[in-house]
Amino acid sequence: MNFFHILSEIEKTDPEVFERFDSRREVFKHLTGFGKKLTAATLPMAMGAIFNKAYGQTSSAPSVFDVLNFALKLEYLEATFYNLGLAGDGTVGTGAASTTVSASQTVLRNQFSETNRNALLKIRTDENNHVNFLRAAITQAGGTPIAAPAVSQFDFTGGKGNNAGPFAGVFSSAAVFLAVAQSLEDTGVRAYKGGAPYLASNKDVLTAALNIHSVEARHASRLRTMRRGGPLNNEASKTAAGSNPSTSPKSWISGQDGGGAAPTYTAPIYGAGQAPSYTPAGITFPAEDNVTQGGVNLQTTLASLNFPAAAFSEAFDEPLPVPTVITIAQTFTITGSTFF
Repeated sequence: MNFFHILSEIEKTDPEVFERFDSRREVFKHLTGFGKKLTAATLPMAMGAIFNKAYGQTSSAPSVFDVLNFALKLEYLEATFYNLGLAGDGTVGTGAASTTVSASQTVLRNQFSETNRNALLKIRTDENNHVNFLRAAITQAGGTPIAAPAVSQFDFTGGKGNNAGPFAGVFSSAAVFLAVAQSLEDTGVRAYKGGAPYLASNKDVLTAALNIHSVEARHASRLRTMRRGGPLNNEASKTAAGSNPSTSPKSWISGQDGGGAAPTYTAPIYGAGQAPSYTPAGITFPAEDNVTQGGVNLQTTLASLNFPAAAFSEAFDEPLPVPTVITIAQTFTITGSTFF
């Protein structure tokens, strides 16, 4: 069975066939080299899963506007977080609701080296730009962007409104701030990946969303290097004095990341998601330690290449569905909030 001939024939009637695949389509487009390592038994399974992702749809799936507005909610969450935490430099981000900042919160900026502080300010700018971009994109496409929530809807300590939750000190301690920041960015990466299939009908919107996805991933990586090297360290490749390199965060997610920055509360960010009823056929939401892609267990199939066991999970971002993301995001809203 010549799968590449099949693809060629499909492409004649569906020129955008490759654009219908998820963000791993570049791997698939170069399947020629990879296919030599697959057995005849595993190829049909792999191809079936990939085509289900490309064409499986349900009538109850969220619309493009639903996905974009949910992404906007997450960007409001992140923009507000950075606007609050990094205030004190004379500017306030414009993408989220206006903020009132206490004097104690301006202390946080002084706990970072100049390099790290500038990186955080750039991340803040990015998040506010994402808010503005999504609002404009929804409006220009004829939709209505959701309004920015009041800052009072959020409690970034995780205290549901008492500001004394498990992340107490989030705006006065660099270590806690970075832990929450990493958690938000890692969630964002998986959320954008989970929403991508529902944007496939609009190539321009999908491209823009995946561009934001890549920016979120770079944010997460940079924040991890800060946590590994320490907030005052200007050399991101180093591990903070007194820290164990084997337990310090990598610049990417490895396995289930040990439950994240605060395992009791952040483990769901790295675990499996429960697929909603409208999920297209073939799309699943495995945990971040997943080593099976397109129906093929990469760890066993490519065992002869002697890659480290962790490499196969580290090579892919796994998607999260909306219900799981909502549960994670609600960690940082007050009791009674209906924003998420």
